Amino acid sequence: MSKLSFSQLLYRYFFFEWLFKDVSRGNQFERMAAWRHNQERACWLPTYMRRWLVLGLLFYGLGAFVETVLNSPLLSSFLYVPSALSMPINAVIVAAWVGLKTLSAPL
Repeated sequence: MSKLSFSQLLYRYFFFEWLFKDVSRGNQFERMAAWRHNQERACWLPTYMRRWLVLGLLFYGLGAFVETVLNSPLLSSFLYVPSALSMPINAVIVAAWVGLKTLSAPL
């Protein structure tokens, strides 16, 4: 097993695309195998949701702390932006999770 760099580990910790296979490539049997693989890997998506939720709450808390205690609205805006961006990322994860759990396999 090859060693991953810290940046690769950090990427894999927050982004999940490396877990899934492309369902649009190959013949019908390969696409169905990729779909089943993706459905099996969907169990990890709630873990990624929690990670992004915790990260968003952490950045929001740090932004509120910097804004109120340190009285620095400019610095707090740099903390609020990642907090706000964590919500659309979570929405994409929820959509992928629900889709993999409820939709039928593509033909």
